[in-house]
Order: sequence, then C-alpha cells, then structure tokens
Amino acid sequence: MKKSIIFILITTFSFAQSVTKTMNLLPDSGQNISYTSTFGEDNDYTINAPSFTNNSNGTITDTVTGLMWQQVDGGEMTIENAFIYADNLVLGGFSDWRLPSPMESFSILNHQNNNPAMNTTFFTASTAEYWWTNTYQTGDNTKVWCTNAGGGIGNHPKSETISAGGIKKFHVRVVRNNSIPTTIPNHFTDNGNGTITDNLTQLIWQKAPNIAVLTWENALAYAENLSLASATDWRLPNIKELQSLNDESVTNPSANTTFFPTIGVHNYWSSTSLPNQTTKSWYWNTQFGITTYDTKTNSNYVLCVRGNPATLALNSLDLKPKKQRLSQSIFIKNND
Repeated sequence: MKKSIIFILITTFSFAQSVTKTMNLLPDSGQNISYTSTFGEDNDYTINAPSFTNNSNGTITDTVTGLMWQQVDGGEMTIENAFIYADNLVLGGFSDWRLPSPMESFSILNHQNNNPAMNTTFFTASTAEYWWTNTYQTGDNTKVWCTNAGGGIGNHPKSETISAGGIKKFHVRVVRNNSIPTTIPNHFTDNGNGTITDNLTQLIWQKAPNIAVLTWENALAYAENLSLASATDWRLPNIKELQSLNDESVTNPSANTTFFPTIGVHNYWSSTSLPNQTTKSWYWNTQFGITTYDTKTNSNYVLCVRGNPATLALNSLDLKPKKQRLSQSIFIKNND
C-alpha cells in the first residue's frame, strides 16, 4: 500500500479566477462494493463518505457539504416554473431556497444505487427521471443541465419535460446554504511541477492527461503506479471528483484550459463502476461535460488525482487493505 506524503518546496502560479464556495467538502460517490481484483477502484477509497441528517421538518442536511436540501422533490415542472417555485418556497422555516448548481445537484447522488441513484433513506423516492439545476447550456438557452435518476448529469432540451410538451419527467429539488458562501480568489493553482491544485475541492490533479488511451483496468493500474511531483499516492478519480472539474461556461473542452491546456475533447475514466451493469464504468466527456458510461474493456483517457496533504488530515481517509478488498471482490463475483 503506497500512501506516502512528501512535502516539497515548489513555485506556484495563480491567475485571477475567483469562484464561490458553497460546499465544505466534496462527498464520495457512495460506492462501497468491489467489482475487480485490480486495486484502485472507487470502493478502495473512503475519503468523505456521504452523510446526511434528517431535520424532521421536510429538509435534509448533507453533513459533508453543509448544504440543506428539500427531502421530497417538488414534482414535475418546466425550468421556468422551477425557478419560480424555488423563489417562493417556504420550507422548514426557511425562505431562501434556490435551484442547485450542477456540481451541487451531482453531489447528492449515490453511485452504489440506481433508479434512483440516491439515498432513499433520507431522500423520498419519486417518479423523477431528471432534476433541474440552475444552469443553462452556454450559448444555448434551450438546454439545461440536469442530473438523472441513473446517476449521470447532462445538458437536456428544456422541452423534454411533460409540462413543456415532452414525455420525460423533470422534477425540481431545491437547496439552501446553511452558512454564508465564501469567495476563493483563485480557483486553480499551477504548482509548477506538472500538477494543479483545485482550491475549491482541495484536490491535486495531474496537469497533463495520459497520452495513451487505456482500458479501465489498465487505467486503475496506471494511476496507482504513477509517480509525479515526488508523490506516489495518485489514483483514478471517482466520478464526482472528475465532474467537479467541469466548467459549464465553456465547451470543446468544458474545462479550464489555462490550467489544463492539453485536456482536449475526450472521455476520461473514473474509478466508479455501474452497480447494475458491472462491466461498465462511468466517464466524463469534455465536449460539454456530461457523465456517462462505457464498457471497461474499451479504451479512454486518464487524468489522475490525489488529496491535498494539508487537508487530508481533516477528512476520514480510509484506505482499505488490499487483502480485505480482494476477498470482498470474490464474494461479489460469486453472486453475480
């Protein structure tokens, strides 16, 4: 098990690119079952395990992000009515409800579950196929970013919902801040050593993706064996970590190319498997920023991640022993 943390003196470069921080920490995907004997899959890392509190007033607090959510979604409606609904809702004694950002909406999904990919112990299941966010596709106000009950996120025509004449069920689930959001003056920092620090999530990223496409199993191995910037604790990111890099204000690619100049328009593997189609894994596509899935034997690009040593001590980092993970994998395979 390689998890050494090496402190080195480096020169960093920042540019004026402020960002509003509404989430304390980025939750894990929730995946807790093993699907391979290759070390490095999502299940092998527990960093910020999803955690919720039922406030017994129709609201749920995410204790990882600090956000408060509507427990029962508000039902199917157009995006225009969703904004009005959020602005006028009084729930749990609060009136400052709003539609979530794409990153916030994606943060409450649970990728161990499917249809809905949520923790239904806390969030009441509904007939929703999608949930609105507050973000239109850049350059096209006929499309809106939405999370879906299968665990993905994408840009969808707003006309697809039933209330707009479509055949799909787009629901609204609102959110509010439990504390005043803060402004981070620099979203990213170039560490000058082939790595980029995301100051919003406190994750450290490989600046240049792997130039050779890899199968999912080989991507796991590549990340686990990567040595970069005197660090060896690199890993393949889970799907929430990958999605956190998406910038909905740009396309082709949908990422900050000042800090990731060679990211291009590609599919990037995550370490997260599909629980109902275990031969497939989630990936992030950088044309617009959707998350979807591919067969693990196909080849995609790799962008590795590691935790920030300055903040890891604050998190519940649990690196599962390989022997334990292998025995769990055998149990799962025998019951497929």
